[in-house]
Amino acid sequence: MASDNKVERLQQKRKNAQKGGGEKRIQKQHDKGKLTARERIDLLLDEGTFEELDPFVTHRSQKFGLEEKKIAGDGVVTGFGKIHGRPIYVFSQDFTVMGGSLSETHAEKICKVMDLAMKNGVPIIGLNDSGGARIQEGVASLGGYAEVFWRNSMASGVVPQLSAVMGPCAGGAVYSPALTDFIFMVKNTSYMFVTGPNVVKTVTHEEVTSEELGGASAHSTKSGVAHFSEDNDAICLKQMRELLTYIPQNCEEKAPRKEPRAPDSAKAQKLDDIVPDSPNKPYDIKNVITGIVDKGSFMEVHEHYAENIVVGFARIDGRSVGIVANQPLALAGVLDIDASLKGARFVRFCDAFNIPLLTFEDVPGFLPGTDQEWGGIIKHGAKLLYAFCEATVPKMTVITRKAYGGAYDVMNSKHIRADYNVAWPTAEIAVMGPKGAVEIIFRKEIAAADDPEAREQELIEYYKEEFAHPYKAAERGFIDNVILPSETREKLIHALEISEDKVDQIPQKKHDNLPL
Repeated sequence: MASDNKVERLQQKRKNAQKGGGEKRIQKQHDKGKLTARERIDLLLDEGTFEELDPFVTHRSQKFGLEEKKIAGDGVVTGFGKIHGRPIYVFSQDFTVMGGSLSETHAEKICKVMDLAMKNGVPIIGLNDSGGARIQEGVASLGGYAEVFWRNSMASGVVPQLSAVMGPCAGGAVYSPALTDFIFMVKNTSYMFVTGPNVVKTVTHEEVTSEELGGASAHSTKSGVAHFSEDNDAICLKQMRELLTYIPQNCEEKAPRKEPRAPDSAKAQKLDDIVPDSPNKPYDIKNVITGIVDKGSFMEVHEHYAENIVVGFARIDGRSVGIVANQPLALAGVLDIDASLKGARFVRFCDAFNIPLLTFEDVPGFLPGTDQEWGGIIKHGAKLLYAFCEATVPKMTVITRKAYGGAYDVMNSKHIRADYNVAWPTAEIAVMGPKGAVEIIFRKEIAAADDPEAREQELIEYYKEEFAHPYKAAERGFIDNVILPSETREKLIHALEISEDKVDQIPQKKHDNLPL
């Protein structure tokens, strides 16, 4: 049995490691409205499940006085535990220790849990709160970042990777979260940028604050870097726990099932009348989603970015699905650069982790204009098309109203191997809308008419009767059925059941060449 001295020594070392940078720095963290690294882990994981790794690691630097500043843990808490009873690996940077700066050993600790996560097929969560590379260590610190980045890349599509930015994250540090699947940020206490306000001012003479440049609001609405923006640390960690309930542990597993729930009854009862008679009148696609999926199960991703497309997770009869939906309330639901990027990224995540895809389609086409063309709408729109094309998970599409032009093809059409495609009676599947089509096809006839306006309206009505409906597509088998909106949930449940064990393959290759 160990002597009392040795036990006491261990207990003292444990106690010192728990203190981080000390009481004063912990109080400063709290004064900023931030939790400490260990407090965050306690909230994130199931109570009593955390097993810490490397609590006694210290840096190896012998220069610039660092040899006198060795703190156990070296600015990052690492280990494993459980969330909703399922294993998880985690690292949490400790800003109270040298500003959470990344040293060689700090990076080694992170790399160790990332390696273990991949070996064991377990998700990895990173809680980022760091001033960046430890300048005193020079290239050793930079090398540490690159080691982390490499593992982020290797883990991509193998195990889910979640990042929370809960303080500063600047310079090279931003690329680790950027390589992960989902980024959470906390309003007013976190920021991300490659170059800070001072450098921006020097180079471009712009006056901007850290919050304006790279805060949660900027990245969740303007850049799309952040998928979730939360009010405080506690809510952020709660949302991370919730997100994990929709996704599997790794690429070999299926997402966990939960007890089925009926949809929101008020929304479900309005489905048959939700699409307006006028094709130019908007409606909220989220009311369609919540009227069909299990009540309270819709978790939107990127809620405030590219709002003309809606993406998120939900459950149908207890099964997890990834939803991609055009939103008529924003830009009439057109596809533009941002919407294409948002949709493509989400589709690829779902496909990587065996989550069936459900598309709600009401799309008038791609957004025209020089900004879009010069910004690369062709290559960016191709990303969304490519993502749907390469996906081998069960793929279902419900056309609620407009399905025009190339956007019809892109939005998970039968032609790119969707498994179950249905349309509501209100669907319009055509090359373009009636007015535009008539102006092209009958241009000469309208010009020669005694009353051009009346003739144009007459031809528009003819075109609507002939093309602005789902039955031409149904005749050709391009959709599998035309159904009532109120039948949609039941039909989708059956489609999910039959495709439970779907097997599909893409040609063997080293890797694809996504149109980046």
